[in-house]
Amino acid sequence: MNRRRFLACASCASLLQVASLAQAASGDGWQVPARIPRPDTASDEGGLWALMDREEQKLRRSPFRIQDQQLQSYLQDIACRLGGEHCPDTRVYLVHTPLFNANMAPNGMMQIWSGLMLRADNEAQLAAVLGHEIGHYVARHSVERLRDIKSRSAVGQFMVLFGLVGAVGRFATFAGSFAYSRYHERIADRIGLELMSKAGYDPAEAATVWENLLMELRAKPGGDPTKSNPLFATHPPAEERRETLMRLAETQPGGVTNEVTWQQKVAPYRREWLADEVRRGQHEESIALLTRKIMRSPQVSDYLFTRAEVYRSRAKNADFDDAIRDYQAASATGNEPSETHRGLGLIYRARKQIAEARASFERYLELAPEAPDALMIKSYVEEMKT
Repeated sequence: MNRRRFLACASCASLLQVASLAQAASGDGWQVPARIPRPDTASDEGGLWALMDREEQKLRRSPFRIQDQQLQSYLQDIACRLGGEHCPDTRVYLVHTPLFNANMAPNGMMQIWSGLMLRADNEAQLAAVLGHEIGHYVARHSVERLRDIKSRSAVGQFMVLFGLVGAVGRFATFAGSFAYSRYHERIADRIGLELMSKAGYDPAEAATVWENLLMELRAKPGGDPTKSNPLFATHPPAEERRETLMRLAETQPGGVTNEVTWQQKVAPYRREWLADEVRRGQHEESIALLTRKIMRSPQVSDYLFTRAEVYRSRAKNADFDDAIRDYQAASATGNEPSETHRGLGLIYRARKQIAEARASFERYLELAPEAPDALMIKSYVEEMKT
């Protein structure tokens, strides 16, 4: 087949696929398209695949990649249950980045960022996000978007949509300008919900993911996420999206959340990801996130300790009082991080409450005698003896 006939056939297939995807947008019996063959290297899509192949090679060697084989297999299994026939073409990578994001490149490379893992309450919520990204993939939205972009520099910026290695900072800058259209987002939402239902997950969790993230972003001072956050600026209006997802979920009730399994899988990384959240320095967003987590799991001391750390870091008005309250609540669980007592000691020391500070520091050293800052804390204790 010559190049002209090949492209003509590809255009016909594309038109048929668009018609099928229009059914998904209207909810009329959409079926998952067949596996996507590797495109001709001379085509727009083939060129984009080649770019993504090179970036995937970088990602495999990246220090940001979390290489835990058990967790990797668990996430790959979730993606495969959602993608069905597309499973052999889907390669999942867990990336150490404290932002809410997942994406799937046109060559099948899927990234899941640790900030999303921290925020998901159960497996079904992660499945909602991954199903949405698989929706973009099977609908070939990235190829459509690329064809709308003319300049070479814009193509490079468009690639930031996929959170490529080293592009985290640029992601926030350019995502709003080069994101998918709201029409594409609506289709991906509907496809994602259909994939969730077929995989046996509770579709109602999709709306919950959106509500939780919106609540977090609204906590920011002057926070209108539809104006300040590219994710919300390029998606359908928040209320519309929530209501649409809830309405669609009502037509496909039931399904599992697999919360217990999820919590077991992410528990080994929870403290590390929470420490990343504190370092992000977005205090109001973090407090909103952690307050939600504490309400859901009041017995998990890590959340109490981390919220205390955020309050102590922000240090406004009654923040020290709130931090002490949370540190003490974490300590009362009996399985608190040792740093709980260091945090208490630092606040008491700042307040000149010498007896309380010394007791807290000594408890910290008892629990973590080999801590990196043990010598400094010991110097504080000695200082208080004089």
